[in-house]
Amino acid sequence: MTAKILGLGAYVPEKIITNEELSKIVDTTDEWIKTHTGIEKRHIISEDQTTSDMAVAAAEQAIERAGINKEDIDLIIVATASGDYAGFPSTACVVQHKLGIQHTAALDLSAGCSGFVYSLEVAKSMLIAGSAKKVLVIGAEALSRITNWKDRNTCVLFGDGAGAAILSLDEDNSGSGIIDSYLGAEGDGYKHLMRKVGGAKHSFQDKDFSEEDLYISMNGRRVYGFAVKVNEIIINTLLERNNLTIDDIKIIVPHQANIRIIQAAAKRLNFPIEKFFVVIDEYANTSAASIPIALNKLSESGKIQKGDLILTSGFGAGLTFGGNLIRW
Repeated sequence: MTAKILGLGAYVPEKIITNEELSKIVDTTDEWIKTHTGIEKRHIISEDQTTSDMAVAAAEQAIERAGINKEDIDLIIVATASGDYAGFPSTACVVQHKLGIQHTAALDLSAGCSGFVYSLEVAKSMLIAGSAKKVLVIGAEALSRITNWKDRNTCVLFGDGAGAAILSLDEDNSGSGIIDSYLGAEGDGYKHLMRKVGGAKHSFQDKDFSEEDLYISMNGRRVYGFAVKVNEIIINTLLERNNLTIDDIKIIVPHQANIRIIQAAAKRLNFPIEKFFVVIDEYANTSAASIPIALNKLSESGKIQKGDLILTSGFGAGLTFGGNLIRW
């Protein structure tokens, strides 16, 4: 028995910042951003919005499409690296409150851009264990709030948004659901993608931090090499463990970080680039929200049908990585 997705939802803010607009803020161009990242624009939350607001909007859509009552949900998991608050309370608890669901268990999961992939497997395990019957899984990020808009190496990359899924057990054995997941981490790379200040290691009371330390910092070359490598490992592992070839897979939904990472992974795997579903041009890198936003877009597109096999593949801060094999 496994867990299946009953409904998907997504939300992105109305405000858009184009590459042309960014070129007036930092030393870059529309052509450079598009050719080096594949990004054309990013959605940015308004001043009166928060991560939980986007999460709730995505969740409400997923709940409606799943055809359930919100009171049926007995576990909320929010994957985020940019929650409403630093550390506590969890954004999942704020989401629970805004949805008006009392006593539902709620937790945040911190695995960077791999957060949604990790969360699907956690939800599946809780459902199989009998600890929950309906799980709301959300990936939500307000990365614009922790992005240094003076740093052209990072500010061109990130956007805001949320994606959500409702999961339950596949009790009728339809065959749909999460068949397998592969999760991992390379903790020795934790320094290569981080927000330095705000935790126990470097508190806000420290005297030696600069303004730049308050924002996302990234060793782009190191993360790029890691991402290409683990994408190959994730996809090959899930295929081999399940006696599949790429011809069995309808489509791969990768973390939308950089088009060059996706292209390099496809080349190393010797897979056609058409096997990868890409929406980075429209949404940029929304971290833990990128895979659920893409899944929702894929579902709405009609490009996948019941019974199709799809793969997800994510990587992010930690450095974490992981993927899911899902029968639609």
